[in-house]
Amino acid sequence: MSGAGFVWDERVATHVYRADHPLKPKRLIGVRDTLDGLGAFALPGAHLLAPRPATRAQIERIHAPDYVEAVMRASADPDLDHSEWGLDPYGDTPPFRGMHEVSLLTTGGTLVAMDDVLSGNSRVSVNYSGGLHHAMRRRASGFCIYNEPAIVCGLLMDLGMRVAYVDIDAHHGDGVQAAFYETDRVLTISLHETGASLFPGTGFADERGRGAGAGYSINVALPPFTDDAAYLRAFDAVVPELVTRCRPDVLVTQQGIDAHFLDPLTHLRVSTHARERMVRWFGETPYPWIAMGGGGYSLDAVRRTWSLEYLVMLGAEIPVELHDADPPHAVGGERATLDAATDEAIHAALAAAW
Repeated sequence: MSGAGFVWDERVATHVYRADHPLKPKRLIGVRDTLDGLGAFALPGAHLLAPRPATRAQIERIHAPDYVEAVMRASADPDLDHSEWGLDPYGDTPPFRGMHEVSLLTTGGTLVAMDDVLSGNSRVSVNYSGGLHHAMRRRASGFCIYNEPAIVCGLLMDLGMRVAYVDIDAHHGDGVQAAFYETDRVLTISLHETGASLFPGTGFADERGRGAGAGYSINVALPPFTDDAAYLRAFDAVVPELVTRCRPDVLVTQQGIDAHFLDPLTHLRVSTHARERMVRWFGETPYPWIAMGGGGYSLDAVRRTWSLEYLVMLGAEIPVELHDADPPHAVGGERATLDAATDEAIHAALAAAW
């Protein structure tokens, strides 16, 4: 693997949703500083990329014009009532001053990553400020304002490309699924904690698409406390087979790290070791690869894991200090129960495919 773009601009890492909000964009500074300290950006093939603001037309590839207008109003005056658009000061996605402008930049970062890969400048390009997969056409949701994973998939589709989208965030990629629920041009695969125990309460195997899209929305709903062995069991059984069968022109991945066992908001127990395995598989595919971040609420887990992932993208050595020293593993009866539930989720997901 050669050539890995890394999108960076301090402006996407310094805004604050709300003082007590769990999503802290400053987490990205830790990733940048860790990689810089390791000399990653001086390695062969490393490309630092500056984002540019997305255009309104690009945003409206997925979002309704009246929703964009609402975000602009909320951005200019967050103290007014914008709750009908999912922007609630006490909810998951509070309005804040400048939210439209920083969201344009975050979205534009993923579009710069797309251009970097499509031009052949990089084999893979990553925007860790992106991955905001919950926003719907006319509503903010789950900390997400503009759904730039869906925007990039839609723009690739408009270029005549077939897209495989793989989401390994702990939460179901519901907004991306909704955007492409009726087309076979974008395959969406989401591995996540079951909606029976985690927001957004969706992502079950029977949500498989409709019309031309029937069988192209794939959901692997994993039980709470899924560890490395169970998660990799699911990933290996579903992702390689379906991505290969799809024969995409481009691979798009959402790599939220809130499935990590240190994450305070979820119940999965994935470690850096499983993440390295999955990211290596992405890199070994023959497809141009656009990557994004996503959820992640343990600052240390975010810092170490996303730094490790970028080093994998570069084909560089992984320092031992980036890995979890002693990740949890289920044993005995818990192991048997976890494996049985995981096998059930795998079977249901594969049975739903086209």
